[in-house]
Amino acid sequence: MRQTIAPRVRMIVLLFLAVTGALLAGAGPAAAHAALTGSDPAQGVVVDKAPTQVTLTFSETVSLNDDSLRVLDPKGARVDKGKPSDVSGTSYAVQLHSGLPDGTYTVTYQVVSADSHPVAGAYTFSIGSPSETSVSVSDQTAGGGVVGGLYGFGRYVSYAGFIVLVGGAAFVLACWQRGTGVRALQRLVVSGWLAMTAATLFLLLLRGSYTGSGKLGDIFDLELLGQVLQTKTGAALVSRLLLLAAAALFIAVLFGAYDKREDEEKRDLTFGLAVGGIVVAAGLAASWAMAEHASTGLQPAVAMPVDVLHLLAVAAWLGGLAALLVALYRAPADRPVEAGAVHRFSQVAFGSVIALVATGVYQSWRQLGSWSAFTETRYGQLLLVKICLVALLVGIAWISRRWTARLGDTAVIAEETDASEEAKEAEEAEEEQPAKERVTAQRVTAPAAAGDSRRAAQLARQQAAVDTAREKRLRDGDPHRFGLRRSVLAEAGVAVVLLAVTTALTSTEPGRTELEAAKATSSASSASSSSSSSDSTSGALTLDMSFDTGGTDGKGVVSVDLNPARSGANEMHVYVTRPNGRGFDVPEVKVAFTLEAQNIGPLPVVPDHVTTGHWAAKGVQIPMAGEWKISVTVRTSDIDQVTVSKNAQIG
Repeated sequence: MRQTIAPRVRMIVLLFLAVTGALLAGAGPAAAHAALTGSDPAQGVVVDKAPTQVTLTFSETVSLNDDSLRVLDPKGARVDKGKPSDVSGTSYAVQLHSGLPDGTYTVTYQVVSADSHPVAGAYTFSIGSPSETSVSVSDQTAGGGVVGGLYGFGRYVSYAGFIVLVGGAAFVLACWQRGTGVRALQRLVVSGWLAMTAATLFLLLLRGSYTGSGKLGDIFDLELLGQVLQTKTGAALVSRLLLLAAAALFIAVLFGAYDKREDEEKRDLTFGLAVGGIVVAAGLAASWAMAEHASTGLQPAVAMPVDVLHLLAVAAWLGGLAALLVALYRAPADRPVEAGAVHRFSQVAFGSVIALVATGVYQSWRQLGSWSAFTETRYGQLLLVKICLVALLVGIAWISRRWTARLGDTAVIAEETDASEEAKEAEEAEEEQPAKERVTAQRVTAPAAAGDSRRAAQLARQQAAVDTAREKRLRDGDPHRFGLRRSVLAEAGVAVVLLAVTTALTSTEPGRTELEAAKATSSASSASSSSSSSDSTSGALTLDMSFDTGGTDGKGVVSVDLNPARSGANEMHVYVTRPNGRGFDVPEVKVAFTLEAQNIGPLPVVPDHVTTGHWAAKGVQIPMAGEWKISVTVRTSDIDQVTVSKNAQIG
């Protein structure tokens, strides 16, 4: 009875930790995935004199090249001098040519954050007065397109290869040492090594184009490759290749000299292989930790070892699961995976899940930092999906543990049954032997005497088919083993999806950074609004209003600039941004002016689309001075729209 209750208690504990562990986070100042937090001139501002430089401030240090910051005039020509300079660690400036004419200018940036991810964006400001611009700025993030898709695929394959390589070798060495002679397991581990090696070379070639132009033609640019090798990510990829060379030697020993030794001799070599394997596996995991999220922000000295442990736990669990699946389906009948090996893996998997939950809680705290980030950011939403998948995987694993227990209880009975079946088959074969011998002699010796090799080959294929069918019958004969195979297969299916979500998480802007960037952008806009509203010289008016249409991707901020904000003709600009401060192209924006004290209005205005997140209208007539209600209707889909409004003194 106690043996039945204990697994259930462990399952409940694991499910509780998996679902609630990441929710135990408090606010923290961790940093990863750079985001633009400020600019001078600010987005959408109209300045009287042409600035001498443009300064951008990010949430962390970034890497730049000569073309990372560009400033374009209304015709799309560059007006900056290139070679941006570091102003204050996280602020970078690019000098502008003198004598710039009035009009709307576009600032574009494409940098690489300290955690190796490319970050890009753009915004506009105007000199004198806004104008039409031919510059088209899309809302596409850096690292997109075909090259971005290929790079993401390479990352997925590299993670999958690492998991299969490390987890498969660990399963053989720690759980089923007899498996070193199983060809299917050998092919599995070698395929993991090949996949990881090929993916690493692939990522090394793609890296320059991925963080730069995004063009396929730049993949084989040797000059670009040389620049990549000088970066932190390039060094990590090269280190990974060197460690994969050591992993190849480990595989050769594991499936070569180790497999050929007797059981007593294996004990002496097992410890050495285990130590060497752990060192190589930890080094491979560190090649990610040293170049990505864990290497920047809060407590990197703690975060990097935690990230290594997290990756090793994932590999031991999911990679071992893949090895167990292969062993259950592909192991020969004369060397089936024993119940003891399955039980040992169950213990390894349980310890891995505990390590995953503990390290996952810490990583979630660093990357989110608040409860709201779970639902308000893409990173938090993906993390919730991952938590649900882990909980599902733990539930299926508990079912596998039950099958494992039944398999162990019936192992002796199964062996006795197999032995009796084999004895019965032997007796039947002896009774039929005389007649079969005569027929076989006629079928085999005659072709042999005649040199009919084709007939002999046909008989050999038939015998092989009979042997294969017999092996399959023996494997499927045990209902407990069959149930274990089905549950492990289900685990593997969920694991594939879980790996895809994890890969997406590593390339997604952390929720804490996204919220901080949105907060900084909102603060800057509010400050700009206050400054503009109180500037009696210019008379310009700026209003910022948050909106939420209630649909998918329905949140953002709309800003209305009115110049000179007095009775008569005015020029109006409307800017719509996402919560992270990036331009947001919505299907429709409408503005209405109402002077309720005089029962005037609403006076509708439909601005023209200028560029991403920017609309404008000239000659907006305000008939008289007063406290006007300015209403903006934003539509984000065919059915989702909302109207927000503010009162302001005009004239």
